[in-house]
Amino acid sequence: MELNCSSPKTIPVVSTFTANGSDSSSTRKPISLWPGMYHSPVTNALWEARSKIFERLLDPPKDAPPQSELLTKTPSQSRTTIFYNFSSDYILREQYRDPWNEVRMGMLLEDLDALAGTISVKHCSDDDSTTRPLLLVTAAVDKIVLKKPISVDIDLKIVGSVIWVGRSSIEIQLDVIQSLKEESDVSHSVALAANFIFVARDSKTGKAAAVNRLSPETEREKFLFEEAEARSKLRKKKRVDRRKLENGEVNQLEPLLAEGRIFCDMPALADRDSILLRDTRLENALICQPQQRNIHGRIFGGFLMHRAFELAFSTAYVFAGLVPCFLEVDHVDFLRPVSTFLLSVQVLALNSLCLI
Repeated sequence: MELNCSSPKTIPVVSTFTANGSDSSSTRKPISLWPGMYHSPVTNALWEARSKIFERLLDPPKDAPPQSELLTKTPSQSRTTIFYNFSSDYILREQYRDPWNEVRMGMLLEDLDALAGTISVKHCSDDDSTTRPLLLVTAAVDKIVLKKPISVDIDLKIVGSVIWVGRSSIEIQLDVIQSLKEESDVSHSVALAANFIFVARDSKTGKAAAVNRLSPETEREKFLFEEAEARSKLRKKKRVDRRKLENGEVNQLEPLLAEGRIFCDMPALADRDSILLRDTRLENALICQPQQRNIHGRIFGGFLMHRAFELAFSTAYVFAGLVPCFLEVDHVDFLRPVSTFLLSVQVLALNSLCLI
């Protein structure tokens, strides 16, 4: 059968992504062909702004040596702001709108991870094209707190910078800011705050690699650095304590398990106002497609958080029968790269105010 695109009955299909301002004769790969830009408009905007750095990451020199000398950088050198022109850009507004006229939180989490990744690249870059770049991956999200609802009809911006570095780890703080006309205090404009932790690996050996040093300049930056340093020490202490508690956890769980056994063994005697945890579970199995990869060819961490959040939202909605209101994420750990994964969400605790 001959394929004839000129037939009047044939509807041609073309890519919806265009490389604005790119020349087909240019040696630079068009942004539209880079991985990751299928996630959200923010990823495309971030990568366009930092195209020179990302080009080097996508096509590193063969057998390039590692960075030989660490630099000292300030938080202002990595500070990056992205702006959502919701008030006048109808298409952008519709891309982020949820059924309740607020911003889709899952998409915002994806954008936060993309911005944190760009900031980490800025800090770790040595501006030397002859050295091989570091492999920077999201290790954890320390905290995400929603301070007020985020409207999709009002302009929004996200501001982030590196606030602390260890030997091979970086902590980045991101503030989502949405100002109302009646709000004069800038602190009241912060709608959401998040802290992302990235780790650096040698792109050739896969081992931990040292990152550039950080030198806080202002009192605020010094305060954030000290806070992040304390959180880092606390995380290390918790890892040690968790190993010690593993043997004693069985005794702590026994009373809870005894209550659940009544549902399984004698359901007629069970509390009619209670439900087993497993009966609240929703699952979703996904195979990560190439469009979800990041610049290192791995699955984008923001994509995983996006999917996990929306499944958690659906679980809470089905369980409560009412529209849930997101409050915070306590902690997220990325333990290893994934290609196929099963998302499983269930209600863990319940009181008169919130679901966990």
